[in-house]
Amino acid sequence: MTEAPPTRVFGRRKGRPLRVRKAMLMDEFLPRVQLVLREGEKLEVTAPLVLEIGFGGGEHLAAQAKLHPETHFIGCEPFVNGVASLLDHLEREKIENVRVFNDDARLVLDALPPASLERCFVLFADPWPKSRHAERRFIGPENLPRLARAIKKGGVLRLASDHPGLVAWMRESLTGHADFTCIYDSSTPPPDWVPTRYQEKAIAAGRTPFFMDYRRN
Repeated sequence: MTEAPPTRVFGRRKGRPLRVRKAMLMDEFLPRVQLVLREGEKLEVTAPLVLEIGFGGGEHLAAQAKLHPETHFIGCEPFVNGVASLLDHLEREKIENVRVFNDDARLVLDALPPASLERCFVLFADPWPKSRHAERRFIGPENLPRLARAIKKGGVLRLASDHPGLVAWMRESLTGHADFTCIYDSSTPPPDWVPTRYQEKAIAAGRTPFFMDYRRN
């Protein structure tokens, strides 16, 4: 558990009950890979660092970490079932370069030194489709300054979504933003893309995912 000040996290914390193995991983394995932040603490970065915000089932984060063993990864996800799924990937595949923060990603962004992230992934985030909930979307006026501070010059913010409203919102939020330039925007995944279950579900349901890369200026 973190000891940072309480923050308001939107969405579910828990879903269906965990099966025995995943419950065991939460009890025994999570403490070994968990990132704990205390109030006012600042993180020290000593290696290339990548952040994934809202890693879902963890398959993308685990695959990226396997592909880049020289890089450190932090995955942020408050949803217990998603955390347990990632832990299953890490334990089975013996992945050792991932730390898990099971709370609000804003706490990590605020604790990072400036220009410390090589890349940041925000993939298939909750679209919050009702207009009165739009301010809950992670990519927007509140968090873009945080991301701009944390991502190094030349680093990349990668976004993906199959929800047309959210795609339009993210494009609008970033278009003309002084700190970011779009370098990729397509319904075709970029060459280094790692498939996710949310992408597969979207395609199976007849929805078209879009993939966007923004370079930090």
